[in-house]
Amino acid sequence: MNTERVSEHIVNWLKNYATNAKVNGFVIGVSGGIDSAVTSTLCAKTGLKLICVEMPIHQAESQVNRALEHINNLKKEFSNVSSIKIDLTSTFEEFKNQVPVSKSKVVTDLAFANTRARLRMTSLYYLAGIHGLLVAGTGNKVEDFGVGFYTKYGDGGVDLSPIADLLKSEVYELANYLNVANSIQNAQPTDGLFGDSRTDEDQIGASYDELEWAMRMLESGKTISDFENRELEVFKIYTRLNTLNQHKMLPIPVCEISDKLK
Repeated sequence: MNTERVSEHIVNWLKNYATNAKVNGFVIGVSGGIDSAVTSTLCAKTGLKLICVEMPIHQAESQVNRALEHINNLKKEFSNVSSIKIDLTSTFEEFKNQVPVSKSKVVTDLAFANTRARLRMTSLYYLAGIHGLLVAGTGNKVEDFGVGFYTKYGDGGVDLSPIADLLKSEVYELANYLNVANSIQNAQPTDGLFGDSRTDEDQIGASYDELEWAMRMLESGKTISDFENRELEVFKIYTRLNTLNQHKMLPIPVCEISDKLK
């Protein structure tokens, strides 16, 4: 991948979109992960206003430290970048105290994890509203269009997606070109929504390199019968998640009412 040309293309796309939308710039949640680091750097390079938001909810110290390191690096390099911390821990705990729980701990834990993401989305849109900004999404192609590894109306609730046509491996290439901190480039990807040390690979059951392979195989027309052993396992994981999460990737179904019924 020609990282310089791709970077310039995304920066110009972001700037043109914001200008045409007549907004002041962007707001983005910075998690300490590779995707938000790359996306926020590209937004910063537009020269438009950028607010980087740290939104901890019982967050691991390592994630907080990486997010702060990245935000501070951006603020040193770009005068158009500012930051704010919104600690949502007490808000999340109050929510938990007010709602019923499922008999299944697994189901409840997943619902609470998605709630964390949706509280963050709400915070980003509040800031976007009062400052005249767009919420920049941080999803990559494998997450957004492959396995649907994001929260509907959480981190999936955004105004535009600058890196959603890039595979995870390509995001890493851009991160290296953009001089994203090594601590972020070397960290295991995690959504940080469960308050423990589980990684994306722990949750999905396959690495991003494996998922990219499976994505290519499915797009080329391969089926389960073409594989065995680990390849078969990975292909099954990918196709299962791709099918299961189509409701995230497709437009919301609309019940159409014919003129005859009206």
